Amino acid sequence: MDRVGRPPASPTPEPYSPQRRTALVLTGTGTAGAYHAGVLRALHEAGVKLDIVAGRGVGVIGALFAAVDGAQRLWDDKGFWRAEGIERLYSWRMVPRLVVSALAVSVAIVAIPIAAVALGLIVFPIDFVLKMVGVSGASGLVAAYLRLAEAAFAPEALPTWLPRLVLLVLGAAGVVAAVDGWFTGTGVPRRSLGAAWWRTLRAPMSSAHAIDHCWRVMWDLVRGATQLKGPTPADLGRRYVEMLTENLGQPGFRELLVTVHDADAHRDLLFALVSEDRRRDLIRRSTSDAAEARRAEVFDLAGVGRGHLPDAVAAALTIPLATEWHHVTFAADGYWRGETHRLCDRPAALIRLIDELIDLGVEQIVLVSAAPESPGPHALASPRLDGRGRLGEYLQSTEAAIVRDATTTTGGVRIFTVRPAHNPIGPFDFAGGYDDRSQRSQGIAELINRGYEDAYHQFIEPVVGASGDVVGVQSSDFSVRHLRPGSDT
Repeated sequence: MDRVGRPPASPTPEPYSPQRRTALVLTGTGTAGAYHAGVLRALHEAGVKLDIVAGRGVGVIGALFAAVDGAQRLWDDKGFWRAEGIERLYSWRMVPRLVVSALAVSVAIVAIPIAAVALGLIVFPIDFVLKMVGVSGASGLVAAYLRLAEAAFAPEALPTWLPRLVLLVLGAAGVVAAVDGWFTGTGVPRRSLGAAWWRTLRAPMSSAHAIDHCWRVMWDLVRGATQLKGPTPADLGRRYVEMLTENLGQPGFRELLVTVHDADAHRDLLFALVSEDRRRDLIRRSTSDAAEARRAEVFDLAGVGRGHLPDAVAAALTIPLATEWHHVTFAADGYWRGETHRLCDRPAALIRLIDELIDLGVEQIVLVSAAPESPGPHALASPRLDGRGRLGEYLQSTEAAIVRDATTTTGGVRIFTVRPAHNPIGPFDFAGGYDDRSQRSQGIAELINRGYEDAYHQFIEPVVGASGDVVGVQSSDFSVRHLRPGSDT
């Protein structure tokens, strides 16, 4: 039996078939969304049938657009991953930058006396050489240096002003950090435990720009050609849910499943919008305890969880410890009785996501991840030294291990994986990354193209094409048929 009580997978899983219920799972962090966009473009062109799209992390953005037949807004010229300012996603917050700058200025101030002494190491050799060649006036250079050093190290000069300057710079940075932590924090009415000064130590990175960018591009899709002012994420989220609910079952519209982590409840939460005949499967009532747990974890976006789609998106884009928690206040008449919880992403929730898809009747899954497979011997890369690069390396390594674990025991459901063989662009390299193997820089546009090519080489051509079936999908703006190889039709 597997981790949820299902029988183990058969040794020869059934091949791909467009007649089976199919799910697309997008998983990853940061720039992985660009890879997802390339894969979605290939699936869009090939007309691969998808019944449900699911995501965790930045994969929620791809799932959000793909569910309403708007995935093209991810890769087009003015889409999500080609828009200006994309390099500002997950940037360092202003206060950490200010603190680091203050420390650098303080070190530079302290180094002034050392520089003054080091100047003598240059002046005296020059004086010696000038005397050796008989140049007159050499002694004047040493005398000028000695007068300068005497004036600089006088009691009323550097020894007095340098400590004051250092104290002023560090004190100003500390005051700004304290104000930021105490007066511009989240404002959630919950008591914090621990020393009060810990409130000044907020997360160093921000996910606000990524969240705003997501809803801005979504509004461009929803509004069409009209020039209207964008609504709040709460209003736009409700419009999105209404549009998907009304059109679910129509060509191009798919069911949606999103997972995030509740740090206060120690649970993975599921936000789902599925067809009417599948909604009763969201909460299974085998035992009273199981039903109670499902009520705490599952939110039907077409029902009581209608207003929580923006919370699901914001939490999925929240990286634990690196960014601020996303706080959500549940309804007073719901399971959590109006409590305010802290939500974030959890990479290992991918396993839970796949389990939920299987319980919703999915028979085959296309899993997309931008994390390459684990390297073999003699394939070590140079470690990153920058802060975001180090965090990105850890997240990418974690993602690779979780994808491997998630595809081992699947209860007989076939999982087709699309992932790059090599990806030099880290999760936070929105301005591009340097590839040690090819010794050149690669940008986000190249990552989109890599996803596009991998989707064709790893899934569409060898799996869909080899299945011998015609894949036909007709959406609101395209109709593509993928025929049997060699067909002259």
